[in-house]
Order: sequence, then structure tokens, then C-alpha cells
Amino acid sequence: MPNLLRGANPLTRVFMMFIWVTPILASIDWVSAAVSLVLTLIFAPLCGVSWARVFMAGWFLFLVAPISGISMLLYGEPSGTEYFQWWLIHITENSLSLAIAITLRVFAVALPMVVLARDVDPTELGDALSQILKLPSRFVIGAVAGVRMMTLFQSDWQSLGMARRARGLTDVGKLKHLLTMSFGLLVIALRRGGKLATAMEARGFGCTPPRGGARTWARESRLRTRDGWIMALGTVLAFVPVVVSVLTGAWRFFGL
Repeated sequence: MPNLLRGANPLTRVFMMFIWVTPILASIDWVSAAVSLVLTLIFAPLCGVSWARVFMAGWFLFLVAPISGISMLLYGEPSGTEYFQWWLIHITENSLSLAIAITLRVFAVALPMVVLARDVDPTELGDALSQILKLPSRFVIGAVAGVRMMTLFQSDWQSLGMARRARGLTDVGKLKHLLTMSFGLLVIALRRGGKLATAMEARGFGCTPPRGGARTWARESRLRTRDGWIMALGTVLAFVPVVVSVLTGAWRFFGL
């Protein structure tokens, strides 16, 4: 499967996340959200993420988006033709339009994050944040280590479940079992975090470089020409929904 983002700097993906979503947040019309969503689905396979993987990773959006749309449908600002009214509930032409726009906007904002964040290596992202954006190295290294440890939660949960089953401690209610497992996982995470902090301190990750010196890095992170082309293309595509919305007369500035 082709992947236009293969080999790109992680900061390029972060820039794409920001520039892709920001323009459509300025409006609450359904046209810009729909166009952005269509562009996301078109370019997802070209970025190495199949449609099946997109929908599997974003399954929770099918629960969140309708809830947002229904609340706007029932309690949105009443305007235009009124279809139904009862107490605080007003279903009007305006609230119906807002409900459609908000539902599409949830998908248009979240799905690009699913596509762009896929296969991002935390270590490479940490290198880019420290070397290119010059963020504090201690903070970045700690965050990267924390993200690495999060990948162990699933295996810890399975190991803890098998250990409890072997001891015959699973014959309890589902709620009690969930609370006990969660507490056990918290204890494991705290112990591992303490050991990790001690190990990183012993290896010099917490040391401040000498005055006038600079921290060294095992891997160099820099932006290349290809990253510039990807950012430029992403910027142009990010404003396509805005242009289409303005030309069709659907643009509705947020807050108006």
C-alpha cells in the first residue's frame, strides 16, 4: 500500500494535524465538514491507512457524533421553520442544520488525527520535539518513556487476569472484578514508573548539560525538502473545504 508520509519527520504529521483541522473550526456549516471528511477518506489509503483501519480505529466516533448531533437538534438555537416543540425542545430548520454540521464536524476533526497519528514512533517524535522545536529535553524524554510504558498496559491486564484466575479469585461480581483488576494495574504502573525513573536517573537522563554544553542525541532529527512539500500540499488541501464552503454560500462563521 502506498504511503506518502513514509519517512517524513514526525513534526510534519503534527503540523498536518494542526493545519488540517484549524480552518474548518472557524465555521459550523456542514459543507466544509463534508468536504474535509471526503478529502480525509480519499487520502487515507495514500497515507498507508486503509478505510477498514480508519473505521476500526475511530469506531467510538459513531457513538460520540450522534450524541453531539442529537443535543444540537433538540436544544440548538431555534430559527426558521419549526418542526416540533415541547418544553425546552425546539426542532427547527436551524437546529436541524446545526445537528448535521456538528455530527459531520466530529468525524472531520477526529478522523484526520487517526490517519496522521498512525505509526508515529514516540522516540522519533521526542527527538524532533527536542532538536527542532527546542522543547525541554527532560520533559520530552519523560513523556516518551511514559508513552512507551502505556503500550504494556494490555499485556499487564492479561497477565493480571491469568494470575487471578490461577488463584481462583475470579468468582466474584463483574463490578468487583473490574475494580480489583484496575487497582492491581494501578499498583503495577506505579511500581514500574518508580523503577523507570530510577533507571533513567542512573543513566544520566535527568542531568543538566554543563554550562555552554549541549545534550547529545543518538539520532539526528531534521526537516528535509520532502517534509516541506508535504506541509505545503497539506496547507493547500486544508483550505479547500473553506473555499468550497464560501463559494457555495454555506460558510457560517463560528459564533454568528
